[in-house]
Amino acid sequence: MKRIDVTYVLITDLSRSKVLMVHNIDRDSDSWSLPGGTVEHNETLEQAAIREAKEETGLDIEVFGLVALNECKFEKQNEHALFFTFRAAVIGGNEEIVRPEEISTIAWIDIEKAEELMPYYQEGIRKLIEGNEVTYLNQGSE
Repeated sequence: MKRIDVTYVLITDLSRSKVLMVHNIDRDSDSWSLPGGTVEHNETLEQAAIREAKEETGLDIEVFGLVALNECKFEKQNEHALFFTFRAAVIGGNEEIVRPEEISTIAWIDIEKAEELMPYYQEGIRKLIEGNEVTYLNQGSE
């Protein structure tokens, strides 16, 4: 199986009652997710999270620790995916749809609705927001 790494960013509004989400255009499904995507060759997890957030929302972000690590084997595609979800904050940019062929909507969604739209976070989005993140440290190259 081919290993795929995917990063997502969990960004809340100042009241921590809404989560930034994107509506994905996909020929196979109609889905909402946190901003994120596949880690490219020679890219760190942090670089991928920052790049994907910019590409999907137009926003510049700062990445903090990990709040979730999910895993799934997609037998039909012969892929084994690891999904790294980082806590992040907006530090600049302008909210805009940069890739209309991939993203149809950017929205700040109430936590309760976000939990319905993303059931793969089994303990819920609220737990991710209220919990502690695990330190992420890029130790560079040797």
